Amino acid sequence: MEFLRNTWYAAGWSQDLAAGAMLGRTMLNEQLVLFRADDGTVSALSDICPHRFAPLHLGKIVDGCRIQCAYHALEFDGTGACVKNPHGKQKIPAAAKLQAYPVVEKHSLIWVWMGEQAAADPSVIPDFSMLDPDSGFQVSRRDWLHMDASYDLVVDNLMDLSHTAFLHDGILGSKYTIKADTSLEQTGETVKVTRLMPNVPVPGFFDLMFNRDGGIVDYWTEIRWNLPGCLMNNTGVTLPGAPRSEGTGVYGMHFLTPETDVSCWYHFAAVRQNPRTWGEPIDTEIKEKISDLRRYAFEEQDQWIIKAQQQTILRAKGNLQPVSLETDIGIERYKRILKAALVAERSGSTMAA
Repeated sequence: MEFLRNTWYAAGWSQDLAAGAMLGRTMLNEQLVLFRADDGTVSALSDICPHRFAPLHLGKIVDGCRIQCAYHALEFDGTGACVKNPHGKQKIPAAAKLQAYPVVEKHSLIWVWMGEQAAADPSVIPDFSMLDPDSGFQVSRRDWLHMDASYDLVVDNLMDLSHTAFLHDGILGSKYTIKADTSLEQTGETVKVTRLMPNVPVPGFFDLMFNRDGGIVDYWTEIRWNLPGCLMNNTGVTLPGAPRSEGTGVYGMHFLTPETDVSCWYHFAAVRQNPRTWGEPIDTEIKEKISDLRRYAFEEQDQWIIKAQQQTILRAKGNLQPVSLETDIGIERYKRILKAALVAERSGSTMAA
């Protein structure tokens, strides 16, 4: 699989990398180690010690700012330079250095740039500022999964939300939400697919947050995609004919990062929109259930079928071509944009995303 390199990938939640800690992470088939120095600075380096190729994340942090290899104790700073060789005359070979990757923390995530360093511009990271700690929004658990499937299969799943009527029956959809008024909008390299489902029984996830009466609602989903696997789903319910501002819902944030050709990292969180209050302990229970139900939907309801897809594709060895349905408009459009970005990158054009 060919991956876009001149772009930012979510490597993990900032909260999951404490000062003085390391995290081994394979991204785009490359072994990386992330570590946070005592001063809070995050570095992303090759995870392979150039001496005998031991994984550096199995070592330790020394003096709060350097990685020490567990095998022979060579030490590397945050730039990838070897700064200590404890053996013999302690000379540091010129080749004893690690590749360093541009890294930035933004919107509660650690982002790594896997391409040309000179092109790494944090301003092109898509807007997920609702996740910022000081945003004032109610944010669910910042969660993640490792999935045994290529990242694009998970993006496909999110860009065609018609599946919620089947895989997530009773939680995010039902037989009443199969039919929807579906439209597509493209702005630059951003794609948005909207599904409008008026006068349907409220799905369980939204009934939890709305009137809690199992009533009839207008239900909407608007899924936004940005290169290469960053998505936000504006979804909610309101009374039939009422404006969205009188309803409630969530902004579902999804970040897909390739690990290998057939596996990926999936980071996700939800931001409440127009939350209703029921008082305690109900409000706290709702907050926990939102996080639990979202993880259940991805881990127990989406993951098994996507993994089965992946295995089918591998067995076919490239001899499959999908049959397109009307619901695939978002998938086809984002793949067209991604393909163009890959072609431009291959030809030497810089397309930062």
